[in-house]
Amino acid sequence: MRRSEFDRAVADEFGPRGGSLMTDLVLSAVGGRTSADALAAGVDPREVWLALCEETDVPRDRRYGVGRLDPRQR
Repeated sequence: MRRSEFDRAVADEFGPRGGSLMTDLVLSAVGGRTSADALAAGVDPREVWLALCEETDVPRDRRYGVGRLDPRQR
């Protein structure tokens, strides 16, 4: 997962509250850091995305393949 895909996935799943989740919600799965801090520290965006999904109870069917652009829209 690229960082741009991560950002798109957060926006699609969480809407306007995504920014707050990125800076306020501490994720134990990425070392007790926020998503923003984990990404800044070099943690893989996919790992951060999955940790964020787990912490916020995003259904499993909405965790994979998100953030990608439809090839027809590129």
